[in-house]
Amino acid sequence: MAQTPQRGGGGNDRNRRDNRNAPAEGPDSDIVEKLVHINRVAATVKGGRRFSFAALMVVGDGKGRVGFGHGKAREVPEAIRKATEEAKKTMIRVPLRENRTLHHDGNGRWGAGKIMMRAAPPGTGVIAGGPMRAVLETLGVQDVVGKSTGSSNPYNMIRATFEALKVQSSPRQVASKRGKKVADLMGRRNDGASAPEAAPEAQEA
Repeated sequence: MAQTPQRGGGGNDRNRRDNRNAPAEGPDSDIVEKLVHINRVAATVKGGRRFSFAALMVVGDGKGRVGFGHGKAREVPEAIRKATEEAKKTMIRVPLRENRTLHHDGNGRWGAGKIMMRAAPPGTGVIAGGPMRAVLETLGVQDVVGKSTGSSNPYNMIRATFEALKVQSSPRQVASKRGKKVADLMGRRNDGASAPEAAPEAQEA
C-alpha cells in the first residue's frame, strides 16, 4: 500500500518530462530553420588538438522575418542550438510585395562578397544558390533573381544578403518619410513609365 503513491508519482514525473520535450506552441512554432554551413575548428593545446564545431544557421517565419546566427561548441547539436538561438534574437522584418517578391532591386556587399537581387514576376521562382537561397526561402520570397560575385565564403554571402535586405522599403514607408500619399508616388511612377513610350510616337509623327 505504501508503494502505490510512489508508482503514481513516477508516472507524473514521466508525463512532465514528455510535456517538456513536446514542441512548444507559440510565436516560434512557425519558424523555419536551415543549416547553411558547419565547420570543424581545431585548437592546438598542450597535449594535442581540441576539436570543436562552428554552425551557421538561418531562421525565418516565411512571412517577412528572417535572421542568421553563428554558434560554436564541442558537439554539432549544441553548436546548431546556439546558432539558432542567436538567429532568433537578431531577426529583421523585410517588406514584401504581394507576399511573394521584393519591392525593388537591391545590392549588398560584405568584405569581398557581393550580391545582387531583383524582383521577378509570378512564376519565376527563387533563382539563387547557396546561402542566399536559404535566406530568401526562409524569408518567404517566392519569385526573385539573385546573383553573387566575389567571395564564396558563406559568412560573407549571408551578411551581404542581409545588407541588401535591410535597405528594402515599401511604397508606404517611402510615402511616410516624404510626407506624401502612396497614390501620389504610384501616380508619379506611372507618369515616368509613360514618358519614354510617348517619345517614339512623337518622332514618328
